[in-house]
Amino acid sequence: MAKVTGIGGVFIKSTGDGAVLAKWYRDHLGIELSDFGGAILKWQDDNASDGGLTVWATADSNSNWFAPSSARFMINYRVDDLAGLLAQLKTAGVQSVAGPERHENGDFAWIMDPEGNKIELWQPCEWDDSRTENAN
Repeated sequence: MAKVTGIGGVFIKSTGDGAVLAKWYRDHLGIELSDFGGAILKWQDDNASDGGLTVWATADSNSNWFAPSSARFMINYRVDDLAGLLAQLKTAGVQSVAGPERHENGDFAWIMDPEGNKIELWQPCEWDDSRTENAN
């Protein structure tokens, strides 16, 4: 059977001016925009030790996973320095919705973009069962 082998792109329809939203992602999350107005994120530029993963999942209609956003999706962005990025975001007036949290596969935090989309920020690492919130 032919099958999907990965995520080839993420495309967000803005509720207003798409270029303004793209600039917000550039200015606050460091996504480098190309001449076409979007970005190309290359796996080979990611220095995380997790071997390079993309998670794909669905949520039930009654899930609160994406709250407080009313969007039916949430994008998880891999980051190289979660603490540093959260400090930059706080300085810029972007508040965390939740986190940071420590999990077996890395550290996570959540923010909202200016159009109300919840964003998951993930600093990945190799799976380690001792890296839980309650680990001593």
